[in-house]
Amino acid sequence: MTTRAEQRERTRRTLIAQSRRLFAAKGYAAVGLAEIVRESGVTKGALYHHFEGKADLFRAVLAQVQEEVGARVAAAAEAAGGDSWAQLEAGCAAFVTAGADPEVQRIMLIDGPAVLGWNEWRAIDEATSARHLAEALTTLAGDGTIPAQPVAPLARLLSGAMNEAVLWLAQSGRPDDLADTLAALSRLLGSLRRPDGG
Repeated sequence: MTTRAEQRERTRRTLIAQSRRLFAAKGYAAVGLAEIVRESGVTKGALYHHFEGKADLFRAVLAQVQEEVGARVAAAAEAAGGDSWAQLEAGCAAFVTAGADPEVQRIMLIDGPAVLGWNEWRAIDEATSARHLAEALTTLAGDGTIPAQPVAPLARLLSGAMNEAVLWLAQSGRPDDLADTLAALSRLLGSLRRPDGG
């Protein structure tokens, strides 16, 4: 028998899953609460029991997407082994590859900043993908693989470049564009490395 707490959690998961599907397909602005509750098979009262409104529900969807992308980045870096440079390259490539997914682009990069505002969106990004990037750069600057330098501006420059690349990929449509983007990213990262390799 299902407990009330299990039922509430299932309702919450259903609302997030259906909203994610709708936001990815149509964009935040084109999705109404009536459609969300209808597709989720719940009442408006059930939605308001879990979320303050559509923006709050979107926040939960965005957090889920950001966490998934952050986990993919961390897993790729870990799979690269103990070499910190290989971890940076693998993590950045995983971010761009994940960002090439239209659902991720729409929710994380297009609607995220527009719906929540830049500061809140950035705070969510900092807690996931951006944190991994800053940690990797700190390690590389510390072990001499890249020249010692303030990491915060470099992390933001690289993050911005990768975000822009995945937004461009959303518009491009050429089959080789992802591979070309990953190759360009590899060259960009390579230019940061000290000539002696650290």
